[in-house]
Amino acid sequence: MIGMRWVLVGIIACCNTVGDVLNTAGMKRQGELEEFSPRAVGRMVWGIFRNPLVMGGIAALAVSFFALLSLLSIANVSFAVPATAISYVLETFLARHVLKEDVGRRRWAAATLVACGVALLQW
Repeated sequence: MIGMRWVLVGIIACCNTVGDVLNTAGMKRQGELEEFSPRAVGRMVWGIFRNPLVMGGIAALAVSFFALLSLLSIANVSFAVPATAISYVLETFLARHVLKEDVGRRRWAAATLVACGVALLQW
């Protein structure tokens, strides 16, 4: 069972990362909601459902969610939630290199601390 726990952690981390990056890219293309009226919200929702990046992100996050449910059936929550935090490191890396976000030293340091915390779970 120990091996399966880490396989599920990997699936969760990858799918969560891909989902968040796709949703970010899709929503940046979608644009900001400029007015908060029923018509404007309806247009945004319609645009979201027609946006393949956002839909792909939602699908990836759904896989992550069901993998988390599977993980919770075989592991303690005190292991599952911290272990899946490795996705923060992956997201920081992809934010910098795929989304071209400005990621400063403090954010890299924070991601590194998270990675160290995940590594401690193996012992």
